[in-house]
Amino acid sequence: MQRENRLLILAIFFFLLGCSLGCTGPKVDSKSGTTTTVILIRHAERDNFFNITAQGRKRANALIDDVKDMGILAIYSPNLERNLDTVTPLANHLGIDITLTPRISKPMVDKIVDDILAKHTGEVVLLVGNGSGNLRAIHHRLGGAGDGPYPYGDLFIYIIPDQGPVKITKSRYGS
Repeated sequence: MQRENRLLILAIFFFLLGCSLGCTGPKVDSKSGTTTTVILIRHAERDNFFNITAQGRKRANALIDDVKDMGILAIYSPNLERNLDTVTPLANHLGIDITLTPRISKPMVDKIVDDILAKHTGEVVLLVGNGSGNLRAIHHRLGGAGDGPYPYGDLFIYIIPDQGPVKITKSRYGS
């Protein structure tokens, strides 16, 4: 009986240890000697037909003023009209192309984050997503807790060093 109790306790210990290690998620680091910055936003306001509204267009244009001096060198977006309408004014202003991603789903999050960190080491990248859980998944993958940038106008900045914790600054853009 004592032996069975010990085995049960040991099994529970290893189960809890495995859960705690697995729940932290993969660590995110920039390449040695660099700091990479990811700016994460949700697309601007949309209507029931998934098109951005007049308020959304205003917010998309306000994004230019709020981030134009941050040194953005890449913009990532799913090939969805509301996302592209949100970041196209900024891309045009900065003179950079928008990198299209597959629709951001939880299984694609690691690939998208890994691609950004590999292709844009030491740079500033803006990523626009949708409120259907994928922003939360990216937020968590980048080291955040809680919901991430869900409300329209939320702008989260992730400073990813080559070592140590990610620094997250929560801000807003537009009105």
